Amino acid sequence: MNKNHSNHELKYKKRLIGDKIKKAIDSFPVVVLTGARQVGKSTFLKEEFPDFKYLNLDEFTILEQAQIDPYSLWIGAEKVIIDEVQKCPEILLAIKNTVDITQRKIKFILSGSSNLLLMKEISESLAGRAIYFEMFPMTYREITGNIEKINFLKLWQDDFIEEETLEKINPIPFILKGFMPPLLYINDLDSILLWWEGYVKTYLERDLRDLSQIENLLDFRKLMSVLAPITGNIINQTEIARDIGLSQPTVYRYLKLLEILNIIRKVPAYFSSRIKRVIKSPKIFFIDPALCAYLSEYHDEETIKNARELGNFFETMVFLHLQVYSELLNPKGKLYYFRSITGKEVDFILEWRRKLLAFEVKLTENPTIKDIKNLIDFIEENPDSIRGVLIYTGDSVKYLHSKVIAIPWWWL
Repeated sequence: MNKNHSNHELKYKKRLIGDKIKKAIDSFPVVVLTGARQVGKSTFLKEEFPDFKYLNLDEFTILEQAQIDPYSLWIGAEKVIIDEVQKCPEILLAIKNTVDITQRKIKFILSGSSNLLLMKEISESLAGRAIYFEMFPMTYREITGNIEKINFLKLWQDDFIEEETLEKINPIPFILKGFMPPLLYINDLDSILLWWEGYVKTYLERDLRDLSQIENLLDFRKLMSVLAPITGNIINQTEIARDIGLSQPTVYRYLKLLEILNIIRKVPAYFSSRIKRVIKSPKIFFIDPALCAYLSEYHDEETIKNARELGNFFETMVFLHLQVYSELLNPKGKLYYFRSITGKEVDFILEWRRKLLAFEVKLTENPTIKDIKNLIDFIEENPDSIRGVLIYTGDSVKYLHSKVIAIPWWWL
């Protein structure tokens, strides 16, 4: 990074999930934090928990010690962070034993960039001892350094939200650049593209080799390029396998690996006892809209502005924010989408404490009543809905219907 950046500029930016993790470590002996590479886990842990002994299993000597004698890593320490814990699954048993022997006196924070793989071994060896969190790329609020005021919580209140005119913020630069912390201080588009190129090469491909026998990295890249433009859609694995000339089991396995690496997330379909006839396959989202734009080969504002997939990328950016905010709720909210057999669709349904918020995402500056027809239908059929929310690219918080409020994307 340039030496001429002022210290102020490179200041650590606080994360929304921070307070929740701090509270958890008071009550649980083990906190597990997963998330894709480069979302800021290590920086967060070093900044927020300076009194913990920090061990990174990416360092070969520490990894070797963990494999030979894990207990020796925390002699004399009461608070320990172990980063990249998926590199040495056998350490988990030692952690479990230590927690039990010391009667939960020693606190561990375990962090890793692999998800389900880690979870299976962890959930078996740390059952009843651990609590889990996931870190995502940064939200707009975290980037601007304003994490105190969370508008999202207002959406759950029954009472009136004030209408107001705010500023218009163009989503396209955010879709091109993305929300990964290392990109905070890079504004030049060429450098941003180089960063994403390195990300795909270094992290994804290196982690893939660690995780699994990938017969052909080119095929894997091909799959990612086919998936990227259809982020936010229900995907047909048979069609994808046919399009790229792979067997269906291979496509299934590669998708699973992308999930383990926290690169894609599945959003399940919402159905209740009231609504019988719905589509049940999940939608697939990439965790960062810029990764989709990069893999889909949209590299500048001019071409992406006219891309027919721009709506998918915009919806992926909204997904990132809704996912982060649903993780912050206590207990965590559950994110779904809704589609009936007749084709009526609502982009996101968020369920929390038996209440629902329904979200429609529209890449428009001037939404009309026509844009919220499905939202109104859904709310009428589901009495647990608090309201519908239309997320758009304009500049006002305004009512389009007594039960539906329109908000600018960044207001969320």
